[in-house]
Amino acid sequence: MTAAQLAAAAAEVAALGVTAVHVHPRDATGVTTLLGPELAPTVAAIRAAAPGTAIGVTTGEWAQPDPARRVAAVAAWVGLSTGRPDFASVNVHEDGWWEVCAALHACGVDVELGVFDVPAAHALRARGIPVGAVRVLAEVQPDAEAEPLLDALTWSPLPVLLHGEDDSAWPVLREALRRGLPTRIGLEDTLHLPDGTRALSNADLVRAVLR
Repeated sequence: MTAAQLAAAAAEVAALGVTAVHVHPRDATGVTTLLGPELAPTVAAIRAAAPGTAIGVTTGEWAQPDPARRVAAVAAWVGLSTGRPDFASVNVHEDGWWEVCAALHACGVDVELGVFDVPAAHALRARGIPVGAVRVLAEVQPDAEAEPLLDALTWSPLPVLLHGEDDSAWPVLREALRRGLPTRIGLEDTLHLPDGTRALSNADLVRAVLR
C-alpha cells in the first residue's frame, strides 16, 4: 500500500529476475491516485530500491472516473523527474482511452494497451494503434480462456503480454509460458499459489512461477 512497502516488494521480485513491475500508487487515504505529487514518491522509491526495473502504473477509470480529469492528471506527469513512471496501462474499453494514450506519449511514458475481451480487441483494431504504444496487455477474465482473445489480436504488430486473474491466473500463465509470451503475476491478479494456499507476497507468486 505505501511507497516503502511497494519499493520493498519491487526489490524482492527484482532479485528473482523480474524486469518490470506494475503498481497502483496510493494517496494518504489509501486510494489509487493518478495525481503526480502523490504518485511520484512511490515511483521514485521503487526506482531507488530496484534500479533498472521498469516501473508501470495504472490509468484505470476507477482511479479517476471523469475522462477529462484523467487526461489532465496524466498530462501533468511531464513535470515529474525520478517520479515519472516508465510505462502506464490504458484500458481500451474505457472512455477517453485514446486521449490518455496521447497524454502519456507527450510525457515520454510508454503505453501498455489493456485489452480485456474480444470486443475490446476489435475496437482497438478499428481505431488503430496509438503513438507510444509498446505492447498489448491481454487480460483474460476469470470466466474466459486465452485463445479467443489471442486470436482476436493476431493482427496487432505489438508484442502481447498475456495474463489472467482470479480463477484464470494460473491456467493463463501456464498458457503464456507454453506459447513463449511475456506474462505477469502478482497480488493484483491472484492471492493464491497454484496449490490453492494463500500467497504471502508478490515474491511468493514469482517463486511459484520459477518452480
